[in-house]
Amino acid sequence: MTLVWTREALEKLGAIEEFISNNNPERAELFIDYLIKQGESIALNPKIGRSVPEISNPDIREIIAKKYRIVYKVTLERVQILTVFEGHKLLKIDELIIDL
Repeated sequence: MTLVWTREALEKLGAIEEFISNNNPERAELFIDYLIKQGESIALNPKIGRSVPEISNPDIREIIAKKYRIVYKVTLERVQILTVFEGHKLLKIDELIIDL
């Protein structure tokens, strides 16, 4: 199954890396690599994540990676990573862009 990262998701990864690198650039790089690997693992088993509580759509799912939520959409052809953000925050649906 093909894996696609949206611009939103990549921008969020960049912001997370920038924030962490203020204190520890090496740790930031390792953590972003970890998040990317977690996202890549979704393509192997797309239904592994739970449905996103804020959205009543079984095709929009998420996994928790450490304290971050990786939200993705599953279609027959691909997995689309929609966003990545801190797990204690609610998903801002109006900021979410879902490519078809």
